[in-house]
This record gives sequence, structure tokens and C-alpha cells, in this order.
Amino acid sequence: MSQARRHLRPALFLAAVSARVATTGVAARRGLSAWPAPQEPGMEYQDAVRALNTLQTNAGYLEQVKRQRGDPQAQLEAMKLYLARSGLQVEDLDQLNIIHVTGTKGKGSTCAFTERILRSYGLKTGFFSSPHLVQVRERIRINGQPISPELFTKHFWPLYHRLEETKVDLAVVEVGIGGAYDCTNIIRKPAVCGISSLGIDHTSILGDTVEEIAWQKGGIFKRGVPAFTVLQPDGPLAVLRDRAQQISCPLYLCPPLEALEEGGPPLTLGLEGEHQRSNAALALQLARCWLQQKDYRGIGELKVSRPSLLRQMPLAPVFQPTTHMRHGLRDTEWLGRTQVLRRGPLTWYLDGAHTASSMQACVRWFRQALHRRPRPSRGSEVLVLLFNSTGDRDPAALLKLLQPCQFDYAVFCPNLTEVSTVGNADQQNFMVTLDQVLLRCLAHQQHWSRLAEEQAGPEPGEPTSSLLAPHPPEPRSASSLVFSCISHALLWISQGRDPVFQPPSPPQGLFAHPVAGSGAGVLREAAAIHVLVTGSLHLVGGVLKLLEPALSQ
Repeated sequence: MSQARRHLRPALFLAAVSARVATTGVAARRGLSAWPAPQEPGMEYQDAVRALNTLQTNAGYLEQVKRQRGDPQAQLEAMKLYLARSGLQVEDLDQLNIIHVTGTKGKGSTCAFTERILRSYGLKTGFFSSPHLVQVRERIRINGQPISPELFTKHFWPLYHRLEETKVDLAVVEVGIGGAYDCTNIIRKPAVCGISSLGIDHTSILGDTVEEIAWQKGGIFKRGVPAFTVLQPDGPLAVLRDRAQQISCPLYLCPPLEALEEGGPPLTLGLEGEHQRSNAALALQLARCWLQQKDYRGIGELKVSRPSLLRQMPLAPVFQPTTHMRHGLRDTEWLGRTQVLRRGPLTWYLDGAHTASSMQACVRWFRQALHRRPRPSRGSEVLVLLFNSTGDRDPAALLKLLQPCQFDYAVFCPNLTEVSTVGNADQQNFMVTLDQVLLRCLAHQQHWSRLAEEQAGPEPGEPTSSLLAPHPPEPRSASSLVFSCISHALLWISQGRDPVFQPPSPPQGLFAHPVAGSGAGVLREAAAIHVLVTGSLHLVGGVLKLLEPALSQ
């Protein structure tokens, strides 16, 4: 795949937050080659998404990048070139009010909190995020709503993606991978930057240590532009501090949410999970900083607090959250992150955790949710894990963290809603083959089986997981299954008992495996079924597509 086509995809998305309006004639004069218009009526949107998917890096090229690490600065220069070919210049992005956010985990939730807080002030917001869960349109939002299929299609085919007459007051932009060399880092003049919690992820691209990853994330800092981060381990925090000092970027450490709640009612968050409090604290600082720069009134009265240099870094302001801020945090929605769907006897717990630290947070949230659940007066309860992991992540490490949840069944499947993605371009992925993803699922099942064997026979005196302290229950031996797609997995898990997910009869032989056959009876008779879907945002997105058909409309 050529360098040109590899960069057109991010250029297409970045163009969406531009304030300028262009015409087809301008694009033509700049030598922009457009895809041919679709011919089949009613398929324009799907055709556009399929064409967009061809711009993905294929598996062979990705492996080459991992081996060579490439020239990251050259990638940014290429990004600028293809942004220009789409009808924009980097200078156009300088005119936008941008809040730029990176981090290993929680950056999407932080963006969601920030966008919703500022929208509560009556501002018109733009939001760029990745990856999408159900439809590619989710990546580009105006006032919280994904752009329509018609608008997406209209602006896709000329190969620039500007929204006519939709200039926004501000744009919240989430970094894709890393920061320093991410395609979004062609933004030169953001209003404020944020870095959420750091951890190990994308090691083949960003580095093997959290300090190396912190250096990459700190690459979004700009001279004189305020930046905020949450409490990090000493090593990566020192890297961020040094990175900021080198370019005279004022970097502040966010006080915990408890400090902002003191003296007032507790804050209610629209996203569940204790880890969301850190994301909310960062979002409040980003929103307040932006409002302060724009001379808004009512941005939160400062509380009396002594100056602090915590870990040799100035502490961000401690203030009283305003009513708008409170409503924004309360009303935030972010699909696929600590999301719960209760439907009949089934409760679906959806969280796209895919790193060790985010999986730990997911397990804490899931177990707390189970502890609060209403108990059925009679009948059994069944716990099911639906899992997949992609990329260069360590699935064995993630699965080990899930063991304390004591699942009755573990189900593994690729991130494909159906075996065939024909007619479902949003779920296409040209980076891997069907054989590759199925083999990976089988490897996950083998990891799970080995972990179950190890758990069944711990050595005397071996310490138990802190998640199970102080009195761990006897381990259960979870049966495991592999299905070829998400719909088949959900078909077996739900057994027709979900009031919304009612697919046609299962393919012949789908439940022929002994575990599938015996488990089907258990699931049909259970009073309650609790299903945790995790390991991949793409898996969560595929599940949502089937459980919530309205999201695809």
C-alpha cells in the first residue's frame, strides 16, 4: 500500500473539524482524485465506508513498520501533505479552538466528559475520536451526535470531509496512538492539552516501558499552551515534567476529584467505575482552562488552598464545580465503557478494556456491579465471559486478570458481527484474514484452559490475588467455547431470552459441541445471566451493533 493512501484516512477525519467550507471545484483544481460515484441505489453510504476501509494499513505493511519503526517525523510531514490534498492547510487548524487529549487509558472518557461539560454551557462542540464502536460516523460528532450517513456520503466522495455551515465553538480531539507522531499532532495551536492515565500499550510502536510511552504522549505539548495530567507513577511523571520544561509548556497535576467535591454535594458521573473519577477530574480542568481563556464567567470559584508543588509539579486549581459542570458530568454518555444493558434475565456488562491496567479497573467495576445486583428469589445465576484481544497485546496477561471473576463459561470469537462482512462495511478490517483471527481465538481458549488448570491447584503458601482478599472463594472451572463470529456467540449466550436480540434459527450444528449443548440447557433455565464483554473495543462495538439495532440507523 502506498504512503499516500495510508495517510488519506486520518486526513479525511481531521478535515471534519475544519471551520472552512470548500467546493468540489476547489478540490478539483488541487488535483484531488476522487473515488467514482456509487451506482447502486441505496448503497452510497456503505460504498463510501468500504472505500474508506481500503485506506487501512494492511497486515504486511504494519509488520514492516513494527520491524523498522520507520521515520515518524516523515509520517507527520506526509500527513500534512495529504491534508492539503484534501483541501486544507495546517494553518486552517490553527484557527480552531482545540482541546487535545492523549493517554493510554481513559482519554476517550476524558474527552466525553470535557465535551459534555462545555456543551452544558451552550457551546457548539465538535468531537473527534477513534476507534468507532458500531459505525464509522461516530468518530466525528457535532453537539454530541454522529454526523448523518447522508452528510458522510456527500462529503466523502470528493475526498475531503468538511461539514458545510457547521463551524464549532471548540473541538475536542482524541489522539489515536501515542502523541508525538500521531496524525492529530499536526495541530500546532491547541487551547489546552490533557494526558490521562498512562500504561503499557502499542509497545511495538511506542516503546516497551511506560517511560518511553510517556515521552510519546508528551509529544502533544506545545510552547506556552497549558497542559494537565492526572497522578502517574514517578517515572512517567518525571518524563512528562521534563518534556514540558524543555519547550516551556506549563504542566499541572490535577487534584483528585475529592478535593473539588469538598464543601459541596458529591459529583455524579454518567460513566460507572471508580477509575472514571480520574478522567472526570482531568476533564474539569480542561473545560475550566478553556472557559477561562475565552473570558467566560461562572467557571468555578477557587477554593482556599495552600500552594503545592506535588512531586515537583504545580497543582492545578482547586475550585467549586459549577452547575453546568455538574450537569455535564452527570449527563455524559460513552458507549462501550463500563456500560450496562439490562434486558430480561440477561445483563450485559460492556467495557472495551484492552490493557493490563484498564482490565484491572474493568474487573473491579464488574465485581462491584455484581455485588450490587438484585438477587433472584429462586433459580441459578450464570456468569459468562465474552472476550477477544487483538494487535500486539498479551492476551494471557489480560485473561489472568479476569480469572477472579469466577465465570461459568468463557466464550471467544473474532470482532466480526457475521462470518461474512458483505453489506456491513463498518465492521470490515483488511488488516487480518479470517483464518488469523480464528487462530487467535483458539489461542485465547488455550490460555484460558491453562490458567484454569493453574488456578485449580495453587502451591501451598502461594499468595492469592488482592481482588479476592480476604477470603477467596473456591475456584470454578469455566467451560470455554470458540465461535466464528459475534452473532453466533450471542445466539448461544442469550438462548433466545434477550427481548431485543432475536436472530433467526441457529445454523445447523452450531451447538453440536458437548459444552455448547449442555451449556445451552443451563442458560435456558437460569434465573439470571451476567455477561461481561471485554478485551477489545471492536468486540464491544460488534456486540452493541447486534444488541442495539437503533445504533446502526
